[in-house]
Amino acid sequence: MNLERKTVAQDDALRKGYVRITEALLGHPSFRDARRLTASPAQADMLDDFYAYDEDGTRFSHDVTPVILAAHCQEYEIVHTLLRKGARIDHPHDYFCGCDACNYQQKFDSFSHSRSRINAYRGLASPAYLSLSSEDPVLAALELSHELAMLANIEKEFKNDYCRLTSQCKDYVVGLLDLCRSTEEVEAILNGETDSEDSYDLPGRPPLTRLKLAIKYELKKFVAHPNCQQQLLSIWYENLPGLRQQTTAIKLLVVLAVAIGLPGLALGYWIAPCSRVGKVMRSPFMKFVAHASSFTIFLGLLILNAADRFAGTTILPNMTHHQHPGRPQLNSDPLLLYRMTTTPFTWMEILIISWVMGMIWAEVKEIWSQGLGEYLVEAWNFLDFGMLAIFLASFSCRFSALRHATLSQTYVHTHYTTLINVRMPPEIHYFTLARIYWMPSDPQLVSEGLYAVAVVLSFSRIAYILPANESFGPLQISLGRTVKDIFKFMVIFILVFLAFMIGMFNLYSYYLGAKQNDAFTTLEESFKTLFWAIFGLSEVKSVVINNGHKFIENIGYVLYGVYNVTMVIVLLNMLIAMINSSFQEIEDDADVEWKFARAKLWFSYFEEGRTLPVPFNLVPSPKSMLGLVKGIRSQILQYVAGQSEEKAETKLNQLGGRNSGYGVSTSPSRYKKIMKRLIKRYIIKAQANRESDEITEGELKEIKQDISSLRYELLEEKSQNMEALDGLLRRFGEIHTPSQ
Repeated sequence: MNLERKTVAQDDALRKGYVRITEALLGHPSFRDARRLTASPAQADMLDDFYAYDEDGTRFSHDVTPVILAAHCQEYEIVHTLLRKGARIDHPHDYFCGCDACNYQQKFDSFSHSRSRINAYRGLASPAYLSLSSEDPVLAALELSHELAMLANIEKEFKNDYCRLTSQCKDYVVGLLDLCRSTEEVEAILNGETDSEDSYDLPGRPPLTRLKLAIKYELKKFVAHPNCQQQLLSIWYENLPGLRQQTTAIKLLVVLAVAIGLPGLALGYWIAPCSRVGKVMRSPFMKFVAHASSFTIFLGLLILNAADRFAGTTILPNMTHHQHPGRPQLNSDPLLLYRMTTTPFTWMEILIISWVMGMIWAEVKEIWSQGLGEYLVEAWNFLDFGMLAIFLASFSCRFSALRHATLSQTYVHTHYTTLINVRMPPEIHYFTLARIYWMPSDPQLVSEGLYAVAVVLSFSRIAYILPANESFGPLQISLGRTVKDIFKFMVIFILVFLAFMIGMFNLYSYYLGAKQNDAFTTLEESFKTLFWAIFGLSEVKSVVINNGHKFIENIGYVLYGVYNVTMVIVLLNMLIAMINSSFQEIEDDADVEWKFARAKLWFSYFEEGRTLPVPFNLVPSPKSMLGLVKGIRSQILQYVAGQSEEKAETKLNQLGGRNSGYGVSTSPSRYKKIMKRLIKRYIIKAQANRESDEITEGELKEIKQDISSLRYELLEEKSQNMEALDGLLRRFGEIHTPSQ
C-alpha cells in the first residue's frame, strides 16, 4: 500500500506541476543514481522495491520516464530540475533499425514498441524539452520536424500523431522568431551559429543556413513570417539604396532600362566586377532582372525565328526553290540542291543556339555548386533539363542533316555541271526532292518536331518567375498543385482507359472492313477513338457493324456507353473536384503560400556567382579565371600541407590535454547569448499563457471549495443542533424522573 501511494504521489507531482513536491522526491537518497531518472517504471522494477511497478498504482505507460512525463505536461521548472539531475530523453532508434533490442521489442510487442517511440518523440518535440535541453533549439526543432514528417509517411497507422508533433516543432520555431526584437536576433535565428560569431560586422552576405533548412523542410509559416520576410527583403535590394521604397512604375522603368542596357552592364561587370556597376549587378534584384530580361529576349528570338512564315510559307510542300519564281537569288547557282536552302542555320537560329549553350553552361555550374542530389530535388530543374535536352537533340539532328546535305552538294559540284536531265545516285537525288517526298525519319523533320516541343517548354518556363508578383504567384502555385493532382488522377484514368481499349479492340478486331469506320478494329484506332471520345469528338456509329451482328453491336453500345459515363461523368468530374479542392487550399492560405514561393525564388539569387546572364556567361570573366586559379592553388596547398597539419593538430591536442583551459574562451558565443535571451522570453510567455488559461479552472476550483465549505458548515451546524436537542431531551428526562 505504501509503494502504491509513493508511485501515485510521484506521478501526480510531475503531472500537476508540483515543483516543491518533485524536488522533495528527487532529494530522496534513492535518486542519487542517475539511472533512476531515465528509467521507466518497468525498468525501475529491477532496481529496488521503491520503483516496483504496479498496474493499479500508476496512470502512465511502462516506457514513460519522469523527464518524458514532465515534457508531456509542459512543466518547464520540473524539466529544468530533472535535466540538472542528469535526466535525458533517449532518441529512438531508426525505424528500420535491425539491432537486437529493436528486433526483440518488435517481435515481443510491436504495438508497445511503437507507442514507446511516440511517447519519446512527444517528449523530444515538447517546447519545454527543446528549450531547456538543446544548445541550438532552432536546429533541433527543424531536424526533428523533418524526421517526424518522414515517420508520418512510413508509419501510416500513427500518421496523425506524427503530423501533430511535426506541426508542434514548426510552431515552436515560429514562436521563437516571433519573439525577436531586433535585426540581430532575427539574423541569429536565420543564420545559426557561424564561424565568425564574435565579430559584429559580418563581411559579405549572411549565409542564412537555418533559412535554407527551413525552405528545404518546407516550414512555410516560418519562411513567410514578417520578421523573416523583412530580412529577405533587405538582402533582395542589396546595393540598391532607395529602390525598395519606390513605386511600381519606377521599378518597371528600372527593369526596362536594365533590359535595354544589358550588354553594356554585362561588359562593365566583366571588366570591373568590383566597381560600382559590378556591385549593382551582384545585387539579387539586379541578377533577377538581368536573367529575366535575358530569357525574355530568348523567347523573342523564338518568335522572330518564325516571322517569315506568319502569313504562310511561300514554298509549298510539293515545290523546290527552282520552282519558285519569286526568289531569283536562289536560282543563281544551277547546281544548288534544294536541301541546301532549308537545312543551313540562319543568323537567328545561331543566336538561339548561343542562348541554349549559355543555359546549358549555367545548369552545369548549378549542378557543380549544389550537387546532383540538391539539383534533382527542385522540380523546375527537370523542366530545364528536358527543355535543354530537346533543344540539343533538335540541333544535333539539324546538324546531321546539314552535314549530309553539304556532302551531297560537294559531290554535285565535283561530278556535275547541271542538274537538268541528269541521273544521280539515289542518296544524292534525295536532297533535290521537295518536302512532301522526304522520308518520315528524315533528321530535319525530327529536328523540327523536337524544336516545336522545346519551344512549348520554353514558354512554360515563364511560370518560374511568376511568384515574384503577388497576383500571379498564387495562380502559379495552384497550377503546380493541379499538375500533381493530374498525375494522381492518371493512375485511375489509365487503368479504366486500358480496360475499355483492350475490351473494345477484342470485340471489333475481327470486323476490319465490315464497319462504317475503322474504329476499334486496330489497337491504334481503338486508342484514338476512346481518347477523342473524352472530348466528344467520336461518333456513335463507331460501334455499328454492317453485316447485322446485333449481339456484338449491342455489347459494343453497352461498353461504349459505360465508358462515356465512367470517363466523362464520373472521372472527369472527380478530377475537377480535386483541382477545385487544391485551388481552395491555396486560396485559403494564399499569403503564406505566395511568400514561401517568393522566398524560394529570391533565395536562388542570393548565392554568390552566376551574375552574368545568358549568353554572356559563356565568356570567361577575369573574376572567374582568378577564382579558378585560387581554387587550384588552395587544393595544391591543402594536399601538400595535409601531413604537416595533422601533426600540428596532434601536438595541439596534446597541449590541450595538459592545459585544458589555456587559450580557450569559455564565455558563451554571441549566438548562444541571443538564443538564451529568446528562450527566456519564450518560457515566460508560455508560463503566462498557461496561467491565463488556468484562471477559469482556478475559479471553478474556488467555487467547488466554497460549496464544500458551505456543506461542511451546514453539516457542522446540523450536528450542533442535534447535540443541543439531545441535551434538551436529556434534561427533560432528568426533570421528569424526580417529579415522578
